[in-house]
Amino acid sequence: MKTNEKNVLEEIKTPAKRKSSLTILEMIVFAMLGTIMFCSKIIMEVLPNIHLLGMFTMVFTIVFRKKALIPVYIYVFLNGLYSGFNLWWIPYLYIWTVLWGVTMLLPKNMSKKVAMCVYPVVCALHGLLFSTLYVPVQALLFRMDFPQILAWIISGLPFDAIHGAGNFCTGFLILPLSELLKKLWYRKI
Repeated sequence: MKTNEKNVLEEIKTPAKRKSSLTILEMIVFAMLGTIMFCSKIIMEVLPNIHLLGMFTMVFTIVFRKKALIPVYIYVFLNGLYSGFNLWWIPYLYIWTVLWGVTMLLPKNMSKKVAMCVYPVVCALHGLLFSTLYVPVQALLFRMDFPQILAWIISGLPFDAIHGAGNFCTGFLILPLSELLKKLWYRKI
């Protein structure tokens, strides 16, 4: 390998001495991962409230930890760009962060048997609580009182049940995909 090519590859792999600690490779990969999240959502729209977003959020968090927020917010931005930055979009600014935060709190050294049970349950709970997580912005924007908030949550329960069941099923992909992504990522180029 020529010296020039070697220097370019080294620059891609290692962060420069600047405030941002992202490498060029990370920027490219995170952009692709956020785009994959967005494309998967568009493809899965034929099924009501069933998607891969919770699974992807957890996989990226397990592998990239704090930096997982980058592809998640790329997805959120692309979703707003595609569907319009409207009032429905505002809760997306924090809903996926809740799942990221819960995943960050999970022990890193869980056994595979425990992880295979815990990851789908956490993913399913996020789906089940989607209306509940969504309601604070609705309550503020539309001046909802407590009975209206309860009505909002209750009316969303059938959709949240489907959402939770879908997340539970896709949650079984979290462990194998995170292990695969770790192997690919830590090998890098």
